[in-house]
Amino acid sequence: MVVQDLKVLICDDSMFARKKLNMTLSSFGVKDIFEAADGEEAVEKYKEHQPDVVFMDIIMPKITGIDALKEIMAINPDAKIVMASSVGTQGHLKEALKAGAADFLQKPIADDDAKTILENAAKGVL
Repeated sequence: MVVQDLKVLICDDSMFARKKLNMTLSSFGVKDIFEAADGEEAVEKYKEHQPDVVFMDIIMPKITGIDALKEIMAINPDAKIVMASSVGTQGHLKEALKAGAADFLQKPIADDDAKTILENAAKGVL
């Protein structure tokens, strides 16, 4: 698989953060990009689209990114979810990894970090 063939779900309550990451991923050639504004919507969009990679903010309304991560992992234990937070505390990091997150990024997500995540996902090593 190549980066351009990946389906990606961006979950963040900040419309600005979603749009910025969407533009970044689009610049790498990704065409199938879906967005969710809260944890509840993230779970629904995951079920609907079965994306290859999920970028998930931790602090979101309705249900947190950690709870959405747990729900998605219950649906698909092989889901590739990358958690992101501007308040990236050790507690959040440990909880996210324990719940099955594939990786953890500090916000704002750097373009190079997003590209590396996509390349690893395309290679099957995320």
